[in-house]
Amino acid sequence: SYTFSFLLVFLVLILFHPALSIYVNTMSSSESLTISSNRTVVSPGGVFELGFFTPLGRSRWYLGIWYKEVPRKTYAWVANRDNPLSNSIGTLKVSGNNLVLQGQSNNTVWSTNITRGNARSPVIAELLPNGNFVMRYSNNKDPSGFLWQSFDFPTDTLLPEMKLGYDLKTGRNRFLTSWKGSDDPSSGNFVYKLDIRRGLPEFILINTFLNQRVETQRSGPWNGIEFSGIPEVQGLNYMVYNYTENSEEIAYSFQMTNQSIYSRLTVSEFTLDRFTWIPPSWGWSLFWTLPTDVCDPLYLCGSYSYCDLITSPNCNCISGFVPKNPQQWDLRDGTQGCVRRTRLSCSEDEFLRLNNMNLPDTKTATVDRTIDVKKCEERCLSDCNCTSFAIADVRNGGLGCVFWTGELVAIRKFAVGGQDLYVRLNAADLDISSGEKRDRTGKII
Repeated sequence: SYTFSFLLVFLVLILFHPALSIYVNTMSSSESLTISSNRTVVSPGGVFELGFFTPLGRSRWYLGIWYKEVPRKTYAWVANRDNPLSNSIGTLKVSGNNLVLQGQSNNTVWSTNITRGNARSPVIAELLPNGNFVMRYSNNKDPSGFLWQSFDFPTDTLLPEMKLGYDLKTGRNRFLTSWKGSDDPSSGNFVYKLDIRRGLPEFILINTFLNQRVETQRSGPWNGIEFSGIPEVQGLNYMVYNYTENSEEIAYSFQMTNQSIYSRLTVSEFTLDRFTWIPPSWGWSLFWTLPTDVCDPLYLCGSYSYCDLITSPNCNCISGFVPKNPQQWDLRDGTQGCVRRTRLSCSEDEFLRLNNMNLPDTKTATVDRTIDVKKCEERCLSDCNCTSFAIADVRNGGLGCVFWTGELVAIRKFAVGGQDLYVRLNAADLDISSGEKRDRTGKII
């Protein structure tokens, strides 16, 4: 009687909770996932789950990874986002060195497309505790030996320990692309990526609608300590930010110091959002979002001007500069920016300090990590083409001295955060009421 009751309960669990039939985190060549079986792969610890899903009200099917414990299903990765299965016939299996997703008539709709390596040992697919779905040899758990990993192919979400940026060994650029809609995982119009072509690396939120490239927000360059253009990200004691720049990679990631708190960075249509979930709450909390205000769009205020939320109009000429087009400026159109009131003398120039700034676009910027901070001003003054500089103290992990030799564009002022920017002026134009005059040793007068 006891045995019969136990078997009856077990059969009921299998029938009504088929997802329990594979509660493991690996797949071998002898196993497969099908839509009809409703089976899933679950990461150790039970945070993430991999399986098939279909958006509400749609007949298309996708292979994806979602948070298992969050009440409202939240997707972190989608394999076949731009090539969905047209019906409920779909199978994921390990084939040779590859993961293959097949649809009707066994046609391949998605594959890891691995061409390297020989089967020294059996190949398995594994969902790791951090949500990374990997292909590896069964006898090698070293991440450097992974044949393939989903973390190298982000969709719209950055998870802890996942990297955004360039793998210089492979040439791969890992970036986020929004969903086309809340119920459509296909690639949308907004991309969040690391841009290394503009001088110092920084992240840019880009609208690619109609194959155009409209930059809608920039992080500001990494100064060795923080991104100067995102003061919102600072001050979190449960999160650590990592930025790496060496011969192998230029990449950003974050880690959680409190594993009971979940956090993700997600790009959607129009915004980049930081969400946090603390169990057992019922939903995600929006910690911050970008863009947030009228000063976020790039080039709203032209060269040698900056945007400030607390002024009206928002665009302001840097002290010592005047509107390039006074008529447009009077109409509150600051896109043409400002020009110097007096030309630089090269030999008798001084510096105006602007506080709490998002540093200018760094296309004309260079970094010198070798000189002492006190020498930054002297170095800029010695170059007649140098228009400004900023300091990120190397002793605190900063990059050193950053110098600009061209026009200063895409600047904004924050109420809190940002960085000091020193702008070169003819001594006759230095307005002490708008900044602080400094002598050649760097001492404030």
